[in-house]
Amino acid sequence: MSSIANMGGTEGWGRVKTPTPDEPVFAEPWEGRAFAMTLLTMGRISGRNLDAFRHSLGSLDRGAYLEDGYYGRWLNAAELMLTESAILAPGAVDARARANRGETVEQPPAPEQDAKPDYKPTAAGSLRTVEEAPRFAVGDRVTAKDEDPTGHTQLVGYLRGRTGVVTIVQPAALLPDTHAHFLGENAQHVYAVEFDSRDLWGPDAESFTVTADLFDSYLEPAS
Repeated sequence: MSSIANMGGTEGWGRVKTPTPDEPVFAEPWEGRAFAMTLLTMGRISGRNLDAFRHSLGSLDRGAYLEDGYYGRWLNAAELMLTESAILAPGAVDARARANRGETVEQPPAPEQDAKPDYKPTAAGSLRTVEEAPRFAVGDRVTAKDEDPTGHTQLVGYLRGRTGVVTIVQPAALLPDTHAHFLGENAQHVYAVEFDSRDLWGPDAESFTVTADLFDSYLEPAS
């Protein structure tokens, strides 16, 4: 699905800020705690996985994604995962925060039973072995499918319908589109595909190349 997280290649955001060599990992102490809380929430508490976390990020509304900063959106996604797994009631975090500010607010009742996904990966990590030979080889011209799936996808909008060249056949990996929804790993080959910036954003674009790792099911032979 197209989501707020699919911002790559869109206009109106200004220049990218280049990190400085001495930039701290976490600008504020709370960011480190948010990082740790989200990792704990993702696996052990909510029973969800990395792809489900990415889907939660993309499911946030514009305010929750943009206005609270990078680690703020991590916390918002963690809250969403906890509510979807029925660990927290919807609105529970907001009610507790308002109560801590001294407001009189009714706390929503806790869910009676959790709804953690009954799903376990076949192995650690995301790399898998695929018996079938890769469909494409280095040097092949391929086109990213021009489609907008209803669920999660890692095929970004600015590549859809665009043609590039395979530069590396990467190790096979589980497919985020199904893994995020606990519908199976569907492991498949992954390709590093190089695109010309002018093919993506028009002849007036600055000239450079964009390389994206794309799953086999995202691609078709270039016509």
